Amino acid sequence: MEMGTDGRAAGGEAVPGEAEDDLTRIGDMAKTFGVTLRALRFYEDKGLLQPRREGATRLYTRRDKARLKLILLGRRVGFSLRDVKQMIDLYDPTGSNTKQLRLTLEKSEKQRVRLQKQRMAIDEAIAELDTMMDVVRTQLAEQAGDKNRTAG
Repeated sequence: MEMGTDGRAAGGEAVPGEAEDDLTRIGDMAKTFGVTLRALRFYEDKGLLQPRREGATRLYTRRDKARLKLILLGRRVGFSLRDVKQMIDLYDPTGSNTKQLRLTLEKSEKQRVRLQKQRMAIDEAIAELDTMMDVVRTQLAEQAGDKNRTAG
């Protein structure tokens, strides 16, 4: 999971030279990423996104778009928002990001183990369900055979 973001300096101000047409309104952002307006506001409340404001209008930069991609990727693989925030916040556009990469790898390894355990549990549940369905099918077939014998 590459954690780099761009578009804003560390303090959150716009990067010099950022074109005004690089800004995206909240509705367009929601449509582009398939999320709700409420989700975007929630991510903002949690400090994951920091859109610029023009009055009541939220304007998202390339940096916000990159961060949202990482948020959604992290959520898709099962990370908590807290974990995602920790990993993203360690990004330093001028540094080697070794600490960020190590943390990301550590959290990813732990999440992979959790997902493998879930997969095993799901595989076991499917096997049990298949067995139960076979028993039910057999019972239905026996009942159908009994009806045919008594009817004939």
